[in-house]
Amino acid sequence: MNQDHNVTLYLAPIRGITDALYRNTFVRYFSGFDLAMAPFVSTQQGNRIKPGHLRDLETEKNRALPIIPQILSKDPDHFITLAQALIDQGHKQINWNLGCPYPMVANKKRGSGLLPYPNRIASFLEKIKKLPVDLSIKTRLGRFQADEILQLLPIFNNFPLTELIIHPRTGKQMYKGKVDLKTFGQCLEQSRHPVIYNGDITDEGVFLQLKDRFKKVEGWMIGRAALADPFLPARIKKIPLQRDKRELIRLFHDDIFSRYQKILFGPSHILGRMKGLWFYLSQSFTNSRKILKKIQKTKSLQKYNEIVKQIFSEEEWIR
Repeated sequence: MNQDHNVTLYLAPIRGITDALYRNTFVRYFSGFDLAMAPFVSTQQGNRIKPGHLRDLETEKNRALPIIPQILSKDPDHFITLAQALIDQGHKQINWNLGCPYPMVANKKRGSGLLPYPNRIASFLEKIKKLPVDLSIKTRLGRFQADEILQLLPIFNNFPLTELIIHPRTGKQMYKGKVDLKTFGQCLEQSRHPVIYNGDITDEGVFLQLKDRFKKVEGWMIGRAALADPFLPARIKKIPLQRDKRELIRLFHDDIFSRYQKILFGPSHILGRMKGLWFYLSQSFTNSRKILKKIQKTKSLQKYNEIVKQIFSEEEWIR
């Protein structure tokens, strides 16, 4: 099997899951990703950045897998302040989040909530364009309608963006319904910037269909599917697996669980992170619903360990 070196894969930002500890542990056991986009950091009022606000993005914590920091903001001055702090950390590229679909974000005209306002987006880009850093944008097709992006593409084309990452759903869809591949194709033809595809790459068959249909796409971003099946990026790139899958998943789990216990305080905090991990990982085991229900109900680390031991002794990995 010849490895596919012509495919660039990005790990998508999944808030509450894909922090530096997760990313570093992931690449210790699984292959395929070339870089990751970090979960967004929000801008803050004023000209000072709190010491812990960017701790997860420190370059020394992110040597195992290159990252692109992402900023959520509707205020260009606050964006510039936060971007400068990231530049001072040594980052060469920054992403502007125009895609977050969650109502608590979008209702404040941040993330996908800003997409119906092309003039605001144009003004924002005009103010930040002189930042000494490569700028990319992650977006959806619109907040309410898929054709909102067709008004935005001429604006994006007027600015020196490094790339445009497009999830072909609207914000109001969240993660439901089908991706709109027809509108994505229009975006691909009209964008003068490199386009990265993001959305519903659930297996290598789907990937091959997308790759064959959209030959101009320059990279592919995978999030939820890779959290459920960490072997997916390697299969897409035709990288051979050297070990038993379930055993590798067990080693990955034990490692990340041990590391979270060292940096998080209290069972509820630790279990919260592990329940988030199992929300996805359980999907690749037999009796996935039963597993997830047991994990979500547990309130003690001892009980959690018993459940996990049972999972790895009784359930099969089905991917």
